[in-house]
Amino acid sequence: MRHRSSILIGRDTELQAVMAVLAAARAGRGGAVFLVGESGMGKSRLAAAIAESAYSAGMSLMRGRASAIDPMAPFRPLTEALLSLLRSEDVQPAALGPYGPVLGRLLPGWGDGGSREGDSLVILAEAVLRLTGLVGRDRGCLLALDDLQHADAETLAVLEYLIDNLDLQPTLLLGAIRDEPCAALRIARAAAQRGQCVLIELNQLDRAGLAALAASCLDVAAVPPAVTDLLWAGSGGNPFMIEELVASMAEGGLITATGGVVSIAEELPATLPTTVSRALAQRVEALSPQARDLLTVAAVLGQRFPLTVVQRVTGLSDRELLSLLHGDLAAQLVAPDETTADWYAFHHQLSREAVLAQIDKSARAELAATLADAVEQVHPGLPDAWCQVAATLRRAAGQHGAAGRLYTEVGKRALAQGAAGSAVALLDQAWELLRHDEAASRANALELLVHALAEAGEVERALDSVAILDQVGGLDPRRRAHLHTRLGWAAAVAGRSADGIVQVEAARALLGPDPAAEDTAPIDVVAAHLALDIPGPNLLATAERLGRQAAEAAETVPLPVVACQAWQLLGAITRHRDPEEATACLERARSVAVRHQLPIWEIHALIRLGNDDALRTGALDRLEHTRELASAAGAITARYQAEASIALHSILRGEFDTARTLIDGVLPATTRLKLLETTQYVLLLRAVLAGHQGRRRELDEALAEFRAWHGDPALHAPRIHGLAGSFCALLEEDRPRALVELARALDGEDGESSVFHLSGRHGLHLLLTVLCGQTGRAAYEELAANPAGGLRWDRQFACFARAVLLGREGRGEEAAEAVFEALRVGQPYEMSRHLGLRLVGEEALRAGWGEPVDWLRTAESYFHRLEGSSVAGACRALLRKAGVRVSQHREGAGGIPPGLRSVGVTVREFEVLRLLVGRLGNREIAERLHLSPRTVERHVSNLITKTGLPNRIALSEYAADLD
Repeated sequence: MRHRSSILIGRDTELQAVMAVLAAARAGRGGAVFLVGESGMGKSRLAAAIAESAYSAGMSLMRGRASAIDPMAPFRPLTEALLSLLRSEDVQPAALGPYGPVLGRLLPGWGDGGSREGDSLVILAEAVLRLTGLVGRDRGCLLALDDLQHADAETLAVLEYLIDNLDLQPTLLLGAIRDEPCAALRIARAAAQRGQCVLIELNQLDRAGLAALAASCLDVAAVPPAVTDLLWAGSGGNPFMIEELVASMAEGGLITATGGVVSIAEELPATLPTTVSRALAQRVEALSPQARDLLTVAAVLGQRFPLTVVQRVTGLSDRELLSLLHGDLAAQLVAPDETTADWYAFHHQLSREAVLAQIDKSARAELAATLADAVEQVHPGLPDAWCQVAATLRRAAGQHGAAGRLYTEVGKRALAQGAAGSAVALLDQAWELLRHDEAASRANALELLVHALAEAGEVERALDSVAILDQVGGLDPRRRAHLHTRLGWAAAVAGRSADGIVQVEAARALLGPDPAAEDTAPIDVVAAHLALDIPGPNLLATAERLGRQAAEAAETVPLPVVACQAWQLLGAITRHRDPEEATACLERARSVAVRHQLPIWEIHALIRLGNDDALRTGALDRLEHTRELASAAGAITARYQAEASIALHSILRGEFDTARTLIDGVLPATTRLKLLETTQYVLLLRAVLAGHQGRRRELDEALAEFRAWHGDPALHAPRIHGLAGSFCALLEEDRPRALVELARALDGEDGESSVFHLSGRHGLHLLLTVLCGQTGRAAYEELAANPAGGLRWDRQFACFARAVLLGREGRGEEAAEAVFEALRVGQPYEMSRHLGLRLVGEEALRAGWGEPVDWLRTAESYFHRLEGSSVAGACRALLRKAGVRVSQHREGAGGIPPGLRSVGVTVREFEVLRLLVGRLGNREIAERLHLSPRTVERHVSNLITKTGLPNRIALSEYAADLD
């Protein structure tokens, strides 16, 4: 007689519902299911049945459980689940690309957690999502997490992200939650209301289900109605309680099963175990003294307990320990833990409470202290979750000071792990426990709490807490100044510039009149960033001055991270004035990062240097290389920033399909990850791409979405108007509107805090104002001599502008040379180069210098292929006005080589040219093309004229070279 059912009873409907979602996940349409019910309703047993079905179907399995330690260690359920996967499958971090190192936060040996850039839980969640997709490819993956009512805030944040993004993954997330007020249940119910998950409420069994479960426990076909009545009265249909009551009634002789028939005793005992608590209490009383002492130690330790610690306290040998745990009565209270070796767990919280009820409060406190000592002996230094176990035991022992200091350490570790939410909860407990402790311990806990609040985005509470810290004392002025500096940065990131300035001023006041450089450098770099975020005169100069102070002091101390921050900021600030100086600043930042082994700072410096290369030479090599470095380092946001930069320069190069592919790849990821700044930037790139293709409606839609993502059009005016709007207007042949757009771009660039370049001041705006007569030779020379005009993108337009001025000065040959120089400089930039030819070609045609017909034909041929542009029509109109015959574009023009297309060779003429390879005569060619010989003769004559070749034989040789 086993007294516990080996089969699932009364959950057929629920099982079928989950199996349908499981089948969909195997087909690539993932989802989430949450099993909700009060304690003992069979959530874990139903989840186990589902896991067994998934395993039988060949799916990958990942199983974890939250702990009842309050508050629990960050990411515990996820780490258990991922480790369970790796015990059965060989998965390498490299298979996940840049997301592999990110999982180092959960998996030992998978890296250091990636770049830890911002310790983004969203990026970690995306890494988990991609892992489930990888292992579930073509077969499905089940991620089963139990006891989520105990889950930490960070695990729940990851799960919330998974819930919203599983629909296109081969993954089923299966969670079990006790029906009690908790964050996990709120998340599940909210997701169910949005239609993002299935919520299954497990209710009590009805009388028929109860009878079937009892019969299964007794291994019989049926039980008498009298037994059903007794069980119903004591259990209310709760499956766990039914099984416990059946076991107690069988052990007490109340019921017997013989030959498949259940009998009930004629005389009922005085203490009928009609309630589970009474049944469990009787079972505990029936234990041997040694077994009872063992389980008492285990119960004080927790719902789950490690044998090593229990053995240290009890002094039992391995054989004695296991013999007692597997005794008939003890085995009905505890069993080996399914997820962790050498751990055991009570079957139910009621089982643990029944054991604890045997000892009084003082004995429990004394035993908790003994267990805390044992934990510290077995696990010196209290690594991993053991520090929190010891903290919980010290608190249970009434040792508040020791518990508070341990909770402070646990909170510090959680903060270092990027689990800011859990750190806040842990440090709140530490602060409360240390209420009457020494000032130094209290100050240490509160200092860490302020840090955690800032990391968790609770800036308001952090600002309030730092005021309390100033009253507590226990920290020297330097540490307090450092804390105010950290809060100043948090306020700046949160967009609370005024609060940030207050914190910076408080930090400076604490350091006094003669502070050390190592203390002022971090303050100066924060103050420099704040100077760019508030309106006022000369703030760009102020930011540069503070940045230089910070950079020089930080390198001397050294403070390498501060030095990298400062030099990179200086690279952005000086860009508008001198690109060479800006590059030198960025090289300095990279040098510091390499010297001090700061890979993420090196990557960020390389991205900016890669942008420098692209702007100054048109080369994308460094950006491409940096993208690969970011992937290898797990620097997810840096990778997307590199790809966004490559997309920008692909637009400038006229490689619109490449740019669109990059944007369409990056934008869904950044929006899902809620990377606000990168998303805003990529939406701006979508607007620039539309502008460079003359697609006004797409440009407006992209800017509307940019504003919906809280983008500031005024801050980004140089990009919106200088790169997007002005080019779109020119492709619409609306030069006045282009000038208006450029004027707005320059106004935005003139804003004191703007660090964005490419407004057109030294490039397109210069060319257009020269063309319309607003800029003369003197103003041109002044702008051209400015180092800020040294970017290759701008220089192509400056060369075109110089050509116009030379032509107006009657220096036609020099003007033509300037155009050829512009074409050389603009070689990487296909669209803008042809746009320059269209603009200058009209001027040259009017003034009679250079080769305007060739330039306009070349431009017309290019823009004819750029759909949606009005420029091709304008070029044709100018050519006709000049008396030049303009060929019609026919189907197949795309196959004509650019050199021939640029001199006006038509589709039919090109067909004739290809047939000249075989030295065919006019009549033979005419027969093949269904033309008259006279028409073929005219086409040959046109080809000789347009190519400049001397005769038909030369044409034949030229055609042969084309093949």
